Amino acid sequence: MNSDVKIFKDKQVLADVVTDDLRNSLRNQTGNFRLALAGGSTPRTIYEQWATIRDNSLWSKVHFFWGDERCVPPDDRDSNYKMAYDSVLSKIKISDNQIHRIHGEANPEVEVLRYANEIKEHFRMTSSFPQFDWILLGIGTDGHTLSLFPNSEALKEQSSICVVSQHPQTGQKRISLTLPVISNAQKITFLVIGQEKAQVVHGILTSNGKSVNYPAAQISPKSGILQWYLDEAAARLL
Repeated sequence: MNSDVKIFKDKQVLADVVTDDLRNSLRNQTGNFRLALAGGSTPRTIYEQWATIRDNSLWSKVHFFWGDERCVPPDDRDSNYKMAYDSVLSKIKISDNQIHRIHGEANPEVEVLRYANEIKEHFRMTSSFPQFDWILLGIGTDGHTLSLFPNSEALKEQSSICVVSQHPQTGQKRISLTLPVISNAQKITFLVIGQEKAQVVHGILTSNGKSVNYPAAQISPKSGILQWYLDEAAARLL
């Protein structure tokens, strides 16, 4: 896989670098900056660091979207929106119209269409898919990213912006951006922390045979940048 791999001492150093990346990207951006956030536990430290950016002129450019969401209310502890809101959105000066959350409390079959339409309203659609300025991704020990799980029907979706998926163990419904949308972004960054992720990181970045079933290995940028930001524990097998 042709990608930019960076290894950092720990999650705090990684968070500092991602914060600098965001600050520099916003300084160089003349129009709106469309950012898709990752959920889960890994990005929390990064979002908390983002809250230290106090330049409101930078935040005024950002439109926040989510790569995926569990089908839960926005105040549920499992909500990706709640995690981002508690970590950064509640601590910076932005308007409500800059926040484009997935309505996890809604009927997922209806919400997947509503969210796709909201995305279209904020992008100049030059192809079938929007082009995010930056998409942040995590990865599971099974190689899933966003809510795209191994052997899921959601992985086969090639024409829609987002899709309803289901957790293979719990059966929980989720809504996720599709592989073509992710691959269409200008910049895609995997954020990976912890030794329990080392095996899957090794499988993907060394392209061994086991990686073919990893959804994260199927991210293939059309023209953008693909980055892997790892702490030393996640990179220990490289």
